[in-house]
Amino acid sequence: MSFYLRPFEDLLVEKKKHTLWITLNRPEASNAYSTGMVKALVEVLRFADIDNEIRAIVITGAGKNFCAGGDVKAMKGKSGMFAGGSNELRETYQAGIQQIPATIVNLKTPVIAMVNGAAVGAGCDLAAMCDMRIASEEAVFAETFAKVGLVPGDGGAFFLTRLIGFGKAMEMFLTCKMISATEAKNIGLVNQVVLPNDLKNRTEELADHLATLPPIALQMTKKAVIHSYQNDLNSHLELMAAYQGITQRSSDHFKALDGMIEKKTPTFDHN
Repeated sequence: MSFYLRPFEDLLVEKKKHTLWITLNRPEASNAYSTGMVKALVEVLRFADIDNEIRAIVITGAGKNFCAGGDVKAMKGKSGMFAGGSNELRETYQAGIQQIPATIVNLKTPVIAMVNGAAVGAGCDLAAMCDMRIASEEAVFAETFAKVGLVPGDGGAFFLTRLIGFGKAMEMFLTCKMISATEAKNIGLVNQVVLPNDLKNRTEELADHLATLPPIALQMTKKAVIHSYQNDLNSHLELMAAYQGITQRSSDHFKALDGMIEKKTPTFDHN
């Protein structure tokens, strides 16, 4: 618990029941990434994934916005994560912002994006990298890299294309147009759209629900879904047979069966 009480640069962290709440905390800059924020986010995500009490992770933004992506002032000043020449920038991206998707995709813990406002550029990508997304009706989404003469260097194209399909992803990246939360839901970018005042409660309900499910099976199911879009059928079936061999003999499985038969809610006390 003491780890989460530490001060993190440009990040607020709160452990509540079985959920870790991570808030990007640069509201004066629409929660645009800073070098410190990226480093802290990766560190907290990795630690939370080995915390047996954490069953879900929520990422949101402070104030009116979710995340504006890259800091345009830092870009203009060639400072922070945008300092140096081409080779240095390449190394900075690989060691910095690209560690966010590399970390999230390898987490066993489900990650929910609670999109409270604008999710733009790398902010839109961050939402796409999460396992599920709940958005306020006031949220908007845009892929604006080309508009400022850049490419999605954070790896966002990998995730968005798989999430909403080739055609819609191409449209978002090439036009740089903003879309509403409703449209984002219609194209599959968002799972739920809720009233602004209901956003936190609905997200908390989802996180609490995940905490009631058998953790081993939930973790392996997440990895199974991720594996399914990165590998062929034969390797996927082989992995699923191995996973099922583990889950079918786990105590979670038998607790769940007993709960169904006895019409009682089982308690799963390990991660």
